[in-house]
Amino acid sequence: MSANGWKIDPAAITTYRVEGSSTSVALRQGPAASVLLHVARRWHYEIARLDTGEGGGITGHTTRRAIRAAFESNYLSGTALALHPTAYPVGGSERLWPHHEAIVRDILVDCEGTVVWGGDLNPAKASHFEIVARPADKVLARVAARLDTSVQTEFRTQTAGVVADPATPARREKARTLPRPR
Repeated sequence: MSANGWKIDPAAITTYRVEGSSTSVALRQGPAASVLLHVARRWHYEIARLDTGEGGGITGHTTRRAIRAAFESNYLSGTALALHPTAYPVGGSERLWPHHEAIVRDILVDCEGTVVWGGDLNPAKASHFEIVARPADKVLARVAARLDTSVQTEFRTQTAGVVADPATPARREKARTLPRPR
């Protein structure tokens, strides 16, 4: 089991392309992948491209068991990803710009408490995002269904490139009041 309570099962891992980019990432099939791919898409569109090789690009599932923080075990279950991991390593002093952190907080609003950002963890890792919901969590399933762009819906309210404005007072208030782990 990884630190977030997901079984480490290499057979449950699939490689996905990050929409809008030429990069791919290996993640846990199902709701975890749908939600984490949304995080990666928004980062790619709104913070920094993931397909340039800059900052280490993107990493997801790994079989490498050497970790520097307990939360890094979540890569083993495919329920975490790192966006520009060499630019933002565990315990690194590099932080996101304030406007980029505001976007990260807005992405967390989209995820409705199913994802935690590594910038809020101790030790911090600003490149890290992990699923914190359990495998059968109903909120995770609902959020994943809403964010999954592989399923066509008649009225998709939010996808990469078509997102709620993170600067609106309602979105900023939601982002401000999200619980932050420590």
